[in-house]
Amino acid sequence: MKAARFHQHGAPEVLQIDDVETPAPGAGEVRLRVAASAFNPADNGIRAGFLPIPVTLPHTPGYDVSGTVDALGEGVDGLTVGDAVIGFLPMTAPGAAAEFVVAPAEALVAAPTSIALEDAAAIPSVALTAWQALFDEAGLAAGQRILITGAGGTVGGFAVQFAKRAGAHVIATASPRSAASVRAAGADEVIDHTASSVLESVEALDAPVDVLLNLAPFEADEFTALVGRVRDGGVVVSTTAWMPAPDDEARNVRSVVVYVRSDAAQLAEIASLVDSGAVRVEVARRVTLSGLAAVHAEATAGTLRGKVVVLPTVD
Repeated sequence: MKAARFHQHGAPEVLQIDDVETPAPGAGEVRLRVAASAFNPADNGIRAGFLPIPVTLPHTPGYDVSGTVDALGEGVDGLTVGDAVIGFLPMTAPGAAAEFVVAPAEALVAAPTSIALEDAAAIPSVALTAWQALFDEAGLAAGQRILITGAGGTVGGFAVQFAKRAGAHVIATASPRSAASVRAAGADEVIDHTASSVLESVEALDAPVDVLLNLAPFEADEFTALVGRVRDGGVVVSTTAWMPAPDDEARNVRSVVVYVRSDAAQLAEIASLVDSGAVRVEVARRVTLSGLAAVHAEATAGTLRGKVVVLPTVD
């Protein structure tokens, strides 16, 4: 089978297309015929070697997958060959930027049927990150106010939709380029973070927020100052794992950095929301395995926009 792999850490050019043996599923695993994988910023960090996630070289990236079950390992129940599924794969394992991939059966759920199976690869890790940040960590509830910084990104798009659906008042920061998409996702207020600093913009808010969800890189002092806009007893949740999330112990404002985990029950609920029309999935473009290195190069340069899914074909 064809697979995109890197044999050493380095620049995007280390990615190459290899002919490799089609994997066989072990106990508790299934083999998927890949419809698509999805690019995530962490893929860039793993390839470059600065994200401390241990992988065995050569490594195939792509820990988000959509596809059809092709073979069952021993002891797998509840799945049959031909089932269309999505899943968040272990980040240390060989990924789905390939024609086939082996996946833990427990990580897979039925794919939504209302969108193309290829585009469903855009859901797992980013939607789970937003869900777990909002509900597992922040305990977001109806009637609360939430400020989402960096809402124009891929996690932000799901976070705004989930928060609005939960009955929260959503204040989001976004650039003019993504403001329309953030409003369409349900944001009640959109702050242009390019017009002034986020801190200056949120000073004008008419009331503090219950939850601050940070999805963007900040200088430590600016992040700390933003916590001042969180009410006493509120919570700060951040996905920026490379920097700590500040709290305010004197005001009982707690903070947590979220590390996404596979959760089939949550992912199944998200898929059902997509099928019901309550949540939309945005895909900026599709590329083939041959174009994956260029996507990594865009991410490295900071010019990548929107969600990219990767088809297991070679140009």
